[in-house]
Amino acid sequence: MAKLAFLGLGVMGYPMAGHLAAAGHEVCVYNRTSAKAEAWVKQHGGAMADTPKAAAEGSEIVFACVGNDDDLRSVVQGEQGALAGMVDGTIFVDHTTASADVTRELFAEAAEKGIAFVDGPVSGGQAGAENGVLTVMCGGDDAPYSKVEPIIAAFAQSCRLMGASGAGQLTKMVNQICIAGLLQGLSEGMHFADKAGLDGEAVVDVISKGAAGSWQMQNRYKTMIADEFDFGFAVDWMRKDLAICLSEAENNGASLPGTALIDQYYKDVQNMGGNRWDTSSLIRRLRKLDD
Repeated sequence: MAKLAFLGLGVMGYPMAGHLAAAGHEVCVYNRTSAKAEAWVKQHGGAMADTPKAAAEGSEIVFACVGNDDDLRSVVQGEQGALAGMVDGTIFVDHTTASADVTRELFAEAAEKGIAFVDGPVSGGQAGAENGVLTVMCGGDDAPYSKVEPIIAAFAQSCRLMGASGAGQLTKMVNQICIAGLLQGLSEGMHFADKAGLDGEAVVDVISKGAAGSWQMQNRYKTMIADEFDFGFAVDWMRKDLAICLSEAENNGASLPGTALIDQYYKDVQNMGGNRWDTSSLIRRLRKLDD
């Protein structure tokens, strides 16, 4: 069992840290709003700290799962950041979906102190975090990855090292690009079925058994038919992720015309008041166009 710190107790971090505690690890948590940390300790035991530095002190591995690049820098850098409380030979694992640029920046800064930095963004959403079945895609050096992989298994069904620092984030970008395309296609298909007078559930029952089948189809078609979107991965979060993808594409020369277009469709959804709607709400945009 290891002595761990976990920074960020949002919808993902809270259950992820809980799985680490349930696995028998000694966990100290930090959250920007202390009430969340207090609730976590009451539920799972362990300890809480007032700063990332304090949480990291004495920890072998520090995990983080926060909102964006700036949030990540705020818990890693500075006098009260995690790196200030870590020592040579310890490991920082970042589960935030962030840019590859900030990942490489923090990797280099950690290396100056003899600290390993592993980027490990996750896929699987809140349900995956709660059920401990996330997919984790990692970037970094082999040795620290081999140490953290069995610990990550507490909340993951799959974990793989994809390459050097930043490779985990780049893989997550591929994941989000694919999901955006799937959701737009599913939205158009379900909308077409409705306009054609077909039974949407019957259509999905048939086509999901063939080449059109996907996780999104199986898990979102019923709520899309019911026009219910108050759950799941929010549109605001998807736009944040797609902005990262499009920025990286400018750097590496990748052409992402479909992703850029769907990003603007999500902007339309935001303008409809759908900032916190589930990403499958793209179909609501199509329905509005027909009004």
